[in-house]
Amino acid sequence: MSGIGWIFGHLIDGSQAEYVRVPYADNSLHKLPANVSDDQGVMLSDILPTGFEIGVQAGHVAPGDVVAVIGAGPVGLAAIATAGLYGAATIIAIDLDENRLNQALTFGATDIVVSGSTGWKEQVLDLTDGAGVDVSIEAVGTPQTLTMALDLVRPGGHVANVGVHGQAVTLNMAELWIRNITISMGLVNASTTPMLLKLVAQNKVPAEKLATHHFTFDQILDAYDTFSRAAETKALKVIIARSPRPAGSGQGDTELAKAGPAQPSP
Repeated sequence: MSGIGWIFGHLIDGSQAEYVRVPYADNSLHKLPANVSDDQGVMLSDILPTGFEIGVQAGHVAPGDVVAVIGAGPVGLAAIATAGLYGAATIIAIDLDENRLNQALTFGATDIVVSGSTGWKEQVLDLTDGAGVDVSIEAVGTPQTLTMALDLVRPGGHVANVGVHGQAVTLNMAELWIRNITISMGLVNASTTPMLLKLVAQNKVPAEKLATHHFTFDQILDAYDTFSRAAETKALKVIIARSPRPAGSGQGDTELAKAGPAQPSP
């Protein structure tokens, strides 16, 4: 193993099975408090830390800031849910999917904008008196969405790239340079998991809302089908359990896995 964080599903095949050998796993294990459900706990492995560390922290969100989150998928929603921890006054969720935008409101977004609508950019700028947002968090991973993030940020602002890009992106350095734009990016370290765990335990971060669908191992093909049609099924994160969950409970002796990559596009 090379020692970096994102191994399964990236450098080697991912795994969803009853038993998996994970070298050095004891270096990153955290005991779940009794009042933290399995649904909440599984989101602390990477979804919440990714949105928080690579979006909010790396974007240097500060009290009073106007923050735009482009992409209201699970990682974007995690950034929305944690931006308020650092005092963001306005959190604007931007997406093509109106269902996910409505979900964003339940995670802490103050405003939503449909990016495919006419005048979407003007709608965002109107919320900033035309100056642009203080922080743009890009949570999709395409050249188009990164360009959107750069276009929305004010001079001296920060663009936090969270999305995983599968192709090269062209940057207009002459324009960005004169506007003093800072761009950050990186791989989640999950070093904030202990802190986020405490916040989840105190109901300060709604991690459980990310788990929208539940399946057992014998339904794994249905789980992947549901996740692949997220726009239709309104899925955020799909939970695959070893055995059926106890009735009315998100807790139990189940082993959970997330269907999808560790740092996904929404």
